[in-house]
Amino acid sequence: MTKVRATIDCQKTKSQILKITADGSHTLFVPSLNEHYHSVFGALQESMHVFINTGYREVSKKREKINLLEIGFGTGLNALLTILNKNEKEITYWAIEAYPLDESLISKLNYPEITNNSLDKEIFSQLHNANWNQITEIIQGFYLYKIDSEIQSLNLPENHFHLVYFDAFAPEIQPELWTETIFLKIFQSLIPGGILVTYSSKGIVKQNLRQAGFLVERLKGAYGKRHILKAEKPIII
Repeated sequence: MTKVRATIDCQKTKSQILKITADGSHTLFVPSLNEHYHSVFGALQESMHVFINTGYREVSKKREKINLLEIGFGTGLNALLTILNKNEKEITYWAIEAYPLDESLISKLNYPEITNNSLDKEIFSQLHNANWNQITEIIQGFYLYKIDSEIQSLNLPENHFHLVYFDAFAPEIQPELWTETIFLKIFQSLIPGGILVTYSSKGIVKQNLRQAGFLVERLKGAYGKRHILKAEKPIII
C-alpha cells in the first residue's frame, strides 16, 4: 500500500515482517506503524472480495477496455488477481506507490503458489520487475504503469478511469490520503459511472467521499470485517 512521505517516515516501513493470514496467504506487518498490508483474516480473500468481486467484475460486465487506477501497488496482490480474472478484456493498470518493496521481500511472498497456476510466478515477477514510470505490457492485453510518486503531487487525467482500487493504509495511519481533497482528485479522474472500491467503511471516509461528489454504498465486508465501501461517480443526464 502506498506510504506518504509527509507523515510516514520511510525508515519506519523498512522493517516489515512476513506473516501468514487465515487463508494461508501472506501479508506484511510494519511493527513501527502497528499496521498490516492486508487483512489477517485472509489477504487473498480480502482482495478478491473488495477489489475483484465488488469492483473489477462489475466494471468488466460493461466494458471491453478498462482503465484502472490503484492507490498503492504494495505487494502486487491486487494487480496479480486482476490479471488472473481479466478474461479477454484489455486493461491499462496505473499503480501509484511512493515506497516500493525490496526485491528480497517480494521474492518471499507466496501469492503465486497459492493461486495454483504455474504461470503465476512468472507473471508476479514481471509485475514487480516492470520499469517504473513507463507502460509495460505484462501479458497480452494487460498494460502496467507503475508510478513512483505520491498521489498528492500527481496530476491525474480527467474523465479517464473506469475503476479505482483505493488500498492505502488505514485512515488512522494515513489520514491525509482519505481526505475530501484526494477523493475529489480521484472523482475528477473517473468517467461518469466509474467506481471506487475500498476496504474501509469508517464514517469520515464515507463523509469525505460524499463531499467529493460520490454516491456511496456500504456493502458486506470480507470475512472478519463487517462492511466495505463502493463509491460511484454519478452520471448526469
